[in-house]
This record gives sequence, structure tokens and C-alpha cells, in this order.
Amino acid sequence: MSHIATDEELENAGALDLADVVEPIGKTMKHWMVPVMVALIGAFMAILDSSIVNVATSQIMNVFGTTTTVVQWISTIYMLTLGVITPSSGWLGDRFGFKKVYIASMAVFVFGSLLCAMAGSINFLIFARVIQAIGGGMIMPITMAMIYRLVPRHEIGSAMGFFGLALLFAPSLGPTLGGYLVEYVDWRWIFTINLPVGIIGLLLSYFLLPEFEMPPAGKFDIGGGITSSGGLFCLLLALTEGSDWGWTSEPIILLFYASVVLLALFVYIELTIENPLLELRVFAIPSFTFANITMAVTMTGMFAGLFYIPLFLQTIRGYGALETGLMMMPGALLSGVMMPLSGKLYDKIGPKVMVVGGLTGFAYLTWVFHNINLETATGTIVMWMAIRGGIMAFANMPAQTASMVDIPQHLIGRASALNNIMSRVSSSFGLAMLTSVLTNRISTHSAQMAETITATNPVATSFISHVSAMAGGGAKGNIMAMGYIQGLVAKTAFVRAIDDVFIVAALIIAVGIVPAFFLKKGSPKGPGAAAATMAE
Repeated sequence: MSHIATDEELENAGALDLADVVEPIGKTMKHWMVPVMVALIGAFMAILDSSIVNVATSQIMNVFGTTTTVVQWISTIYMLTLGVITPSSGWLGDRFGFKKVYIASMAVFVFGSLLCAMAGSINFLIFARVIQAIGGGMIMPITMAMIYRLVPRHEIGSAMGFFGLALLFAPSLGPTLGGYLVEYVDWRWIFTINLPVGIIGLLLSYFLLPEFEMPPAGKFDIGGGITSSGGLFCLLLALTEGSDWGWTSEPIILLFYASVVLLALFVYIELTIENPLLELRVFAIPSFTFANITMAVTMTGMFAGLFYIPLFLQTIRGYGALETGLMMMPGALLSGVMMPLSGKLYDKIGPKVMVVGGLTGFAYLTWVFHNINLETATGTIVMWMAIRGGIMAFANMPAQTASMVDIPQHLIGRASALNNIMSRVSSSFGLAMLTSVLTNRISTHSAQMAETITATNPVATSFISHVSAMAGGGAKGNIMAMGYIQGLVAKTAFVRAIDDVFIVAALIIAVGIVPAFFLKKGSPKGPGAAAATMAE
């Protein structure tokens, strides 16, 4: 069975209380701002690269003469690799030290970016994205673990406010920056831009990040590594490709079956071995479990806006990638402005009031988007997105901070990896589910509207006659009129389906309000109490 440290063992290791966070080189890290900002360079780059490439897929497809199905793997393989590599990050941080693993991860990420920029074929580009994601998948959990070891508990909210800048600002900035580079420079620059930033980040990390005193890591859990990586790969691939391959298709069913078997085996292994890869018993700590449920629904709602609003603006309104990115920018900027304020407020009042209020407002603003139609002013959409972005800062970051307050110091790295896995799986699951809702509702709305366009409907026949006359009349005019009507039906069905997606997303977010009532700022009893809870 896995061994959980007792209060006496933790005291012998120096972890007397969470208020006395285990600091690097055994001394208090009073001036944590500089090392935290340095650590966020890698986190920002990793998240940014998850979204920046999406606006370049069309040009990459033309350059390499490939199909949409193939070029989508540039994004898919990156996401799958992130999911596979993340579980090992906690053990590697404990084994080699957070600073060393962080620097190595950023170096791999920068090298992968160089390979992407030099790609001469689509296959090589996909391979280079795997290398890039190996580094990117390690950066996020290691960054979070370092923050929790660098910052005293009474200031952790402020620090996580800056972490939230990377978490929320980067996905919104990606399409804008990517759109500009693709339109005015060259698509390769979406990868080339990582080189100077990454090199600066590496130098700053080497000189400014402190060394961390780490607990013994133990042997690597090979069984846990294989089953977790395999299970997450199958699950994420099924969620990503389900809408294209068909949710009831044989490959998707087999992937889901394999993921269930592998992840069940993974859980069994982790609960029965001496040194598990991921300490699943942290879910016995209520603050960790409730916060992760809250974050899961928040991520679902966040991606509903980040994915479907740009889709509406480009598909229905006909805006380009850069224009769409600029329209999304106010929401990203407001999130960035509110994040530090949210962090300061967390340190004063704790997460419960903030997250409950934030999720309530977030659910309402998400529900408001179900009023979008073909006539909705673009300025109104931008305003809604901006307010929604500002409110989101008070929902996600406090929940993420609260998830770690009762985690024993020697398990910070493992819990951080679990946090990132939960976030990645929930966002993929939410996007897959909402995409399925969109597809089904488009079919339903199209069928309903098609039933009304008949020869017995005087409004429909009058409209068709009017359009036909404007097109010149006769058989040609009738054909053009029917084509116009069919296009209008398709657009209207698409918009109404997006409205339905936002209703579903709002309901999902509202579910997260319930566990938010159980969040807390932190236990004065320290990590020993949390360890005792896990051992029960």
C-alpha cells in the first residue's frame, strides 16, 4: 500500500505547517515576485502554442498540399502528447528538482519550436509538434508546483492571480497574434517567435530561479506510467475525433473501452503500490476534490466562448482570423486586469464568496449568449465577451488556488500534475460534448425550418417569388431563390444551434456553484492534517 507521511515524519522533514511553506535552500522566500514571473514565461508560451496554431491551419494545408483531416493532427497530436506526458511531471520534479526539470522542459519546447519552424513536410511538422508538446506538457504542472513552494501561504492568492494571466490570457491572445503573423508575416513565425522568448526565459530561469529542497522520489512507477499514458491517450483521442469519426463508430467505441480498462488498472496500481506515480489519495482531501469539480465546469464554459464565438464571427459574419482575434482581445485584457485583483481579494476573503459569485455571473453571461442571432450587433458580442472575461477571473483562479491549500508539501508536485490532467480531460470532454450538441441541434433546426418551406405556406412562397423576381425571374430565378433560401436556412440553423450550446454550457457552469460552497482558504492545521485525512 502507498505510504502517507505522518505528522511526526512531516515535522522531521521540516514541513511543520502550511503557513511555513517549505522554501528553497531552507529560508523564507519573501521576495517571490521575480522568480514567479520568470516561471510564468514557460507557462505562457506552452498555453499560447495550444491556440496560436489554429489560425494557420488553412495556410499550412495549402503550403504542404494536404487535406483538412491530416492538418488537424498538428493540433490533435500536441494535445494528446500533453495528456500523455503530464502524469510523469510530478515524479520527475521530485527526482531531479523542479528547477532542473523546468529548464529542461523549456529547452525541449524551444527545440521543438525550432523544428516546427524548419518543417519541410506535414509529417515532419506533426513530428516536431510531438517534441514541442513533450516540453510543454511538463512546464504547466512544474510551474504550479514551484509557485506553491516559492510563495508563503498568506500571499498565494496574489501569486496565483499572475498564474491566471497565463491560464486565461494566452488562449485569447493566441488567435490575435497568430492571425497577425499568418496574415502579414509568415505562418512559420508562429513557431519562430518562441525562440528568442524561450532563450531569454532559459537564461532568466537559470540565474533567477532558486533550487528547491525535494523529498525522496522513490522508484519510477512503470505500471502507472504505462496505464495512465495509454488510458489518457485513448480517452483524449476519442473525445477529439468522436464528432468526425462518429460517436458510435467502431474505432471510437474501442478507444473508450481501452481507456476505461487502462485507467481502471491505473487506479488499482496507484492504490496498491509503495510509490505511486500519482497519489490518488489526495482526492480524499475535500478541498482538492471540490475545487477540481469547480475548475472542470469552469474550463468547459471558458472553451465554449473561446471556440464557438470565433466560429460564429468567422463562419456567419465572415471576419478574418486577425479581425476575430482583435474582437476577442477586450475579454482577454479585462481578464488580465482582473486576475491580480482577484488574487489580492483571495488573500483577504478566501475562495468561497469569490467562486460562488464568479460562477453565478459566469453562468449568467454564458446564458446571455443564447440570444445571439443573425442581426446581433458585433459590438454587443464584444461587450458580452469582455464582461464575461472579467467575471471569469473571479471563478477559475480562486478555485485552482483553493485546490492545493491542504495538500501536504511533499505531494505538491503530484497534486499539481493531477490538477493539470483534470483540466485537460475536462476541457476536451466539454468541447467534445458541446460539439456533439452543436451537430445534433443543427440537424434538428434545419429539419424544422425545412418543413415550413412548402407550397402551402403563403409566407414562404411569397418570399421565394420575391427573391426569384430580384434574380431575374423564370427557372433561373427560381433556382437562385431556392439556393438563397437554403443558405439562409443553414446559417439560421447554425446560429440557433450555437444558442443551444450556450444554454447547455451555462447549465454545466451552474452545477459548479454547488461544490464551490465547500471551498476554503486553507487549514491552520497544516499538511499533517491533510496527510491524516488521506490515510483514513
